Amino acid sequence: MERVFVSGLGFATCLGNDRETFWSNLTSGVCGIDTLQVHDTTDLAVNIGGEIREVDTSRINVNDLVAAKKMDRASQFAVLAAHEALEDAGLPTSDLGDRVAVIMGAGLAGLETYEFQMERLLTKGPSRVSPFTIPMLMPNAPPGNISLAFGANGTAYTTSSACSSSGHAMIDAVEYLRRGEADVVITGGTEASLTRLGIASFSNMKAMCRNRNEDPQGSMRPFDSDRSGFIMAEGASVLIFETEENLKKRGGTAWAEVVSGSSTSDSYHLVQPDPEGRKAVVAISNALKAAELNPADIADQTYVSAHGTSTKFNDSMETVALKKVFGDDASKLQISSIKSMLGHMIGAACAVEMSTCCMGLAHGLLPPTINYETPDPDCDLNYIPNTAMEKDVRYAVNNSFGFGGHNVSLVVRKVEEDGLKRI
Repeated sequence: MERVFVSGLGFATCLGNDRETFWSNLTSGVCGIDTLQVHDTTDLAVNIGGEIREVDTSRINVNDLVAAKKMDRASQFAVLAAHEALEDAGLPTSDLGDRVAVIMGAGLAGLETYEFQMERLLTKGPSRVSPFTIPMLMPNAPPGNISLAFGANGTAYTTSSACSSSGHAMIDAVEYLRRGEADVVITGGTEASLTRLGIASFSNMKAMCRNRNEDPQGSMRPFDSDRSGFIMAEGASVLIFETEENLKKRGGTAWAEVVSGSSTSDSYHLVQPDPEGRKAVVAISNALKAAELNPADIADQTYVSAHGTSTKFNDSMETVALKKVFGDDASKLQISSIKSMLGHMIGAACAVEMSTCCMGLAHGLLPPTINYETPDPDCDLNYIPNTAMEKDVRYAVNNSFGFGGHNVSLVVRKVEEDGLKRI
């Protein structure tokens, strides 16, 4: 079976739009959540989020076929992050060819475009609706624009499963490479749903934290007893997945090896997780089994990038699931939720957390869960509270759970072979 490695990483986040800035802020416990400025949210119950304030459009307008002004923010973030990921991998940024595919995840994608054009339709009439509306808001616009920007002629499509969207995209990417249909897949996720409609919808659902508008940096509190919901964020993370054969042939280096991935569906409730985490357990267990790993043997060598949404339901369920999978050895795990610093990037969440797993394995440094102040008896594992941990681990488990009952778990391994390890 063909081995798959991560050879490049790219970012567009509220903690930085490049790898070094993102990693420095993340491991220093910096929070990127702040009062929102792009859209007027003064009359909404929530007016904070993980917003991207500056985008370098010169990194998006790379040829005559793509232009930031013709893209929704979700596509802009995707192209920006893909540009960095390709450069990081040492791959060309044009004419990538038939053996390079694009598989991206997005939960909502073009929500900003939808809102703006719908308002135009209702207030100014149909003649004022932009002819670019559909190409901007369609869910496949991000991979389509990446393909156009960099000349990737393999398959290009979007997976959409709410907060686990990019997890499903990465599982597809691995399988596509192992079938021999490409040498490289540009994958990951993007999201730009920090709009009035997006915020109002999640807020009225009572899924969002509504009591910390005056304390944005303290709003996301995964696994803490005082958690009261998530705060939404926008952005993208793009990863370059590459076959071992292609990576070695071109003399590339790798951040980590993607060993396996598994997904299940709760069939329990459309927006609430099964409190017993039964199908989450199956997803995690199956991913470990496919990786030929015994939970008891690896617990003390494993970092878990938790879904950790700072909601009462999710955080307790995820703790239950990890205990069922790892048993008494669950206490040996190193677990954190980077959403405490980034907010919840929805369809891009699993991707940015996967990138974090890769960097954590390569650097021997694990990011913290900030704002962890009051322990919850239902969440009693090691969540790396408040300060990054220096620890050389061999494995990372990346969990992602989405509305619709979706569960995704991916297993990543540290690169230890000569000639592949990232220095």
